[in-house]
Amino acid sequence: MAFLLTSTAFEEGQPIPREYTAEGQDISPPLKWPDPPEGTKSFALICEDPDAPQETFTHWVIFNMPGVAWELSADVPREEGLANGTRQGINDFGKIGYAGPAPPPGQTHRYVFTLYALDRLLDVQAACRKEQVLAATQGHILAEARLLGTYTQGQEHDLPDDPLEKKALQDRFGLSTAPLGE
Repeated sequence: MAFLLTSTAFEEGQPIPREYTAEGQDISPPLKWPDPPEGTKSFALICEDPDAPQETFTHWVIFNMPGVAWELSADVPREEGLANGTRQGINDFGKIGYAGPAPPPGQTHRYVFTLYALDRLLDVQAACRKEQVLAATQGHILAEARLLGTYTQGQEHDLPDDPLEKKALQDRFGLSTAPLGE
């Protein structure tokens, strides 16, 4: 079964717009995942930079998103718990919620958003680390989807300011991703 993770902000393998990075507004990008597997009770999402100098760097840990929620709007509040039951963990900056790309100057890094469709809610507390969430998903993953974006400090791949141009660009590129597998 194909399970896709997409964004209206950037295409698979393409640059993440500056507004979603530490150089910009540092807000989380909008994400969508149509047609999750039957029996999905919740979703967990982890965003990581595998190109970080020391080891893979975690930028976002969010879990217990309801199984009926098939998208995240941009700018998810940096709170442990959201009104719909969604919980957020601690990123490798030591903060709750999303922290955007911030690679060293002159280096292009990859940012991998991995979404897990789960057959249950996870029994872990908010403000946990990625390792706790991944341990809790074991044996409960129905499917995974990935979306990869890149970022180079100082890049000029922002979305237009004009709302009509921005919407047209998002509509044009928002559904183009690579499936994780069958």
